Amino acid sequence: MTAEQIQHLISTGLACEYITLEGDGRHWYATIVSAEFEGKRPIARHQQVYATLGSKMATDEVHALSMKTFTPAEWATAQAKG
Repeated sequence: MTAEQIQHLISTGLACEYITLEGDGRHWYATIVSAEFEGKRPIARHQQVYATLGSKMATDEVHALSMKTFTPAEWATAQAKG
């Protein structure tokens, strides 16, 4: 899968204010900002993102996805710290 395809799957299943994705075709690294992460622990956020990929993870179309997940407020704080 391409970065654009994975990004589309995630943003279709999750309202994202910001998303970047990079990788080598097997190992992917994402930064995702969504208000839907409010009040959720990191593991729940990651599970929510994995759910948008459906069977793509199980069938190895997406081999590995590392991610940083932020609420909009957390993202604003992270950007301010630069």
